[in-house]
Amino acid sequence: MPSTSHATLTTPVTPELVRGALELEETHDGLLSHRLPAWARAQCTDGQLAMAESQPSGVRVVFRTRATVVELETVPTKRVYAGAPPRPEGLYDLLVDGRPAGQASATGGNTVTIDMSTGSAEMSTGPAGSVRFDGLPDTDKTVEVWLPYNEITALVALRTDAPVEPAPASGRRTWLHHGSSISHGSDAASPTTIWPALAAAAGDVDLVNLGFGGSALLAPFVARTMRDTPADLISLKIGINLVNADLMRLRALGPAVHGFLDTIRDGHPDTPLLVVSPILCPMHEDTPGPTAFDFSRLAEGKLAFVASGDPEERAEGKLTLNAVREELERVVETRAKDDPHLHLLDGRLLYGERDHAELPLPDGLHPDAATHRLIGERFAARVFAAGGPFAPAGG
Repeated sequence: MPSTSHATLTTPVTPELVRGALELEETHDGLLSHRLPAWARAQCTDGQLAMAESQPSGVRVVFRTRATVVELETVPTKRVYAGAPPRPEGLYDLLVDGRPAGQASATGGNTVTIDMSTGSAEMSTGPAGSVRFDGLPDTDKTVEVWLPYNEITALVALRTDAPVEPAPASGRRTWLHHGSSISHGSDAASPTTIWPALAAAAGDVDLVNLGFGGSALLAPFVARTMRDTPADLISLKIGINLVNADLMRLRALGPAVHGFLDTIRDGHPDTPLLVVSPILCPMHEDTPGPTAFDFSRLAEGKLAFVASGDPEERAEGKLTLNAVREELERVVETRAKDDPHLHLLDGRLLYGERDHAELPLPDGLHPDAATHRLIGERFAARVFAAGGPFAPAGG
């Protein structure tokens, strides 16, 4: 069908068009993607996790079309932190046959205003918005619209100037990854430039991203979710949130990691499984959590964090990043004797002391866009390349 200059065909967004989500929920706003199933969400009432798992990091709308104009109607939910500088608008990335072809932000939608001093949140509602991409080639092509990693996004409809149909399965291997806000995307430039998306593109794999801001806490329901999710490759990035939250002591860490790995292995006994220890974060290398907002920087209009623990408390079993790395090394070394498909990667090989001197963490905790790219490239080179734990068969 020849394309015209106007997007005149409306196609509801259905599950066949969405990839990277584990569950889709019909809401009054539209189709909402979840990165944890309902039974898992029911086992934790934490608001941080509820927000993080419903932010569609790694989720994309994928279809085949000849359209030269694509509009995606959505209802975004944006966050505002009272007294803090405005957060960047969420970006939608357009890929055409795997290549970047545009970016846009959606107007309208809902706003959640968060008071960091009390933890309270207030919601205000707004109308649906849309993102529009035009000037696309008038050829049969695969179109992907990657959703903002930092905005809850209800999907309403596609409007195009030519019919759309679900894209066939890619045939690529599926990589299932779990991690913290760094894996979730904070503070990357856009959804396709979070480090797992960059690594997945370099490794020619399909990403399912279970990176949850503030919530990589060795939760059993996450392990069971991973156990039950089809995957050809699995990785876990463990540590920073355990220290941030001051969640457990060293005595509990080893058994918790063993239990998490045991559960995954119940469903994936022979799948390549990579444990990644924390990247460098100077404030927590030898100082325990909890992590706190740096209100002195906030008064200057800057969002930053500080470690509020005491280095002397490590002797009492409080976790630091160095303590976590040592325990992960011990656990993986013990298990690898009977599990040849289990591997360990020291996160400081992705971002270490020399990198911090050139690319410091702007808020003391999260990498910036350049560092996401560095981590993604290094992960791909060490993990997906020949000789790496996720190398293709025969690689």
